Amino acid sequence: MIGLIVARSKNNVIGKNGQIPWRIKGEQKQFKELTTGNTVVMGRKSYEEIGHPLPNRMNIVVSNTANYSGENLLTVHSLQEALDAVKEGNVYISGGYGLFKEALPLVDMMYITEVDTVVEDGDVFFPEFNADEFDITTGESGGDDITFTRMTYTRKKL
Repeated sequence: MIGLIVARSKNNVIGKNGQIPWRIKGEQKQFKELTTGNTVVMGRKSYEEIGHPLPNRMNIVVSNTANYSGENLLTVHSLQEALDAVKEGNVYISGGYGLFKEALPLVDMMYITEVDTVVEDGDVFFPEFNADEFDITTGESGGDDITFTRMTYTRKKL
């Protein structure tokens, strides 16, 4: 299964100044639950924002300018090369914009956390997609000062 996992604001922002523009207790819980024991594919900037391989999962970084390697860490040059490198388990595309855009036609599931905020001057946005291609399920909500709702998009079978 190829999944995509992202949090976005009401105005579709996923990044600002190289960072996620919010900190909400519990918002990243689903990411950890889904990806642990599986493979996470991310771009170089996303990896550099984290700064280290995520534990208990395979980390694949797509980059043409950097080379990361180590335990549970691999660098490849394309999304397809990343997908070809996965031997077992699920794959989760976790950013940024370029990988999301390239992966949209390939994903079986999208786990989109809708964050109830508007981010002014955001500089990275989630790519547009056709929601009619997916069955949409509303999941849990949470957060204190800023709330969020988890949405699951399952690609419709043709």
